[in-house]
Amino acid sequence: MKIMLACAMGMSTSLLVKKMQDAAKEQGKNYKIWATDIDSVEDEEEDYDIVMLGPQVSWRKAEVDEIVNGRVPVVVINKPDYGSCNGAAVLKAAEDVLA
Repeated sequence: MKIMLACAMGMSTSLLVKKMQDAAKEQGKNYKIWATDIDSVEDEEEDYDIVMLGPQVSWRKAEVDEIVNGRVPVVVINKPDYGSCNGAAVLKAAEDVLA
């Protein structure tokens, strides 16, 4: 699974990415998870299965939906899980969407 997170500048999701990577590793899953800034989603060359938006950029979801043009799901990360950097919960949310 390839999970791309996007936030205002790509920095606030960096810690969450690490927590998600740790959770995936603990579960024996080999996922690629990375962060970018919301303005770079359109230029992203890496293949991805899902785009997860930080709550602070949730207002731009329609724009990202248009960019991906139905190829992959675009979801907003739950505020409590994002705020607490609950990597396992955010990872499960991505898996649930793609199930």
